[in-house]
Amino acid sequence: MKIQFAGAASGVTGSCHHITSGEHQILLDCGQFQGGKAQEALNYEEFPFNPAEIECVVLSHAHIDHCGRLPLLVKRGFKGKIYCTDATADLLDIMLKDSGYIHEKETEWQNRKGERAGREMVEPLYTFEDAVDTLQYVEPVRYDQLIEINDSMKIVFNDAGHILGSAIVELWVTEDDKESKLVFSGDLGVQGRPILRDPTMIKKADFVIMESTYGNRLHPANEASLKDLLEIVLNTTKRGGNVVIPSFAVGRTQELIFEFNRFYNENKEFREELDKIKVYIDSPMATNATEIFEKNAQVFDEETKDYILKGDNPLDFPNLEFTRSSEESQALNSDPTPKVIISASGMCEAGRIRHHLKHNLWNKNNSIVFVGYQAEGTLGRAIVEGAESVSLFGEDIAVNAEIHNLEGFSGHADQNGLFAWIASFEKVPSKVFLVHGEEESKEAFAELIKEKLGYESVVVRGNSEFELDMETAKLVNYSEANDEGVLYEEVQKVRKQISNVHSDIERILYNANLAMGKGISEEQLVEIKNIVQELEKATINLGTAVTERFAERWIADEEKEDEMDRRLPG
Repeated sequence: MKIQFAGAASGVTGSCHHITSGEHQILLDCGQFQGGKAQEALNYEEFPFNPAEIECVVLSHAHIDHCGRLPLLVKRGFKGKIYCTDATADLLDIMLKDSGYIHEKETEWQNRKGERAGREMVEPLYTFEDAVDTLQYVEPVRYDQLIEINDSMKIVFNDAGHILGSAIVELWVTEDDKESKLVFSGDLGVQGRPILRDPTMIKKADFVIMESTYGNRLHPANEASLKDLLEIVLNTTKRGGNVVIPSFAVGRTQELIFEFNRFYNENKEFREELDKIKVYIDSPMATNATEIFEKNAQVFDEETKDYILKGDNPLDFPNLEFTRSSEESQALNSDPTPKVIISASGMCEAGRIRHHLKHNLWNKNNSIVFVGYQAEGTLGRAIVEGAESVSLFGEDIAVNAEIHNLEGFSGHADQNGLFAWIASFEKVPSKVFLVHGEEESKEAFAELIKEKLGYESVVVRGNSEFELDMETAKLVNYSEANDEGVLYEEVQKVRKQISNVHSDIERILYNANLAMGKGISEEQLVEIKNIVQELEKATINLGTAVTERFAERWIADEEKEDEMDRRLPG
């Protein structure tokens, strides 16, 4: 059996793991890369396998970084089944359609802008119709149901406790009359959180592919974050401000609704103040996802089921309002009444949240509250890390609002949660492959596993490929694959730098044009543009030089060069 890591190997997005056994090829996840321009560009690269040869996809859950390239896979030739839990199947219907619609609209905007600049037109990664076409291949199954996906592989989905329908995958593979078991963690949730059950502890595995998003960090206690959120809401609205919460439409939004429901029911001493505060869910997808949550109450935890049995809908309360139309969304920013706005996307990369940030970030009376992971290169990450201003819709917006990052709401297990899960195996796995984490997170967690459990784990980098058997886990062409991972990392750093320079250039030119009416001459503006163009040219040349240097160092012959072009972005 071979594993090729084709996504979420050098970061936290684009989850995709290619499994080959004999004549069979399957994928664990097929997610979209998310973040800055450098990450988004990876979505347009060729897959490091032939989509038409993939028999099936085993999908861990419905977040876009795990499912978002499924329509692209179908578009490029895949025609097999997509196995997932029944709740995930329900969510996929809205997630993929929404993603296709966003790709279409973003491409329309880029082409309008590009046409004015004389650039060639571009195609969307995939369309709404591509997403609809993909849904015909979805094969829903239940938790704990044993499914034979071919004559030598079978799977079981276990509850991962991350979002509705999320799963830990057990995969049994038979080769030469030997059966080995691989466990894919997907994204692991947090123990003791509302609505969803705790992640399932698995007892045995020969090999483990494990996420490590928070492999180097601990979350504050959820109770502390709840107390902080209540204080932020009360303090902000008292001074006449809004509380804006960027939130993932699936998972975090429903948990926030649950917690606000408790605020309004249990905090009697603040009841008079809370009764004046409306909470708006301003995301059509979040609204649809909440309805799907209500349809799938069979997978809720006991606490949430008790709420329902008492006649209380845990996903609704009197002060909650859902906005669907763009007109309703726009009205929130013209209404001076203090309020809470929960809107997608959670990393502020698309959707209505960007409009709300434009209208609220500049005002010191407002508060922006982050409740989920902010990937490197995203707008959300820039704000959390202290950016003084950000660019939104071609306009520089000062960051004057209070910024809060409540990691106690994260849907990912922290270091302690991850360690508790891997330590629960009664049989020591032959190998643990760490993915879905930034470099320092994976390294720190690998050290913890070695120190506490006494065995080595593999920090996966780039499109590395491993060959496995019942007794050992061996990397194919270890040094070359390892070097390839280093090259991948270096290329991504350069691409990120170039992306940042492009953003800076656009902001400089935008401000220079604004300044035309404030004393700057046309000659000075031309000079500024010339300097910026030289800077851009130098940066691109630097990126090219670095890429060529690494290519010359590691690519020894034409065959390897072709393979590298196929595998690596750029």
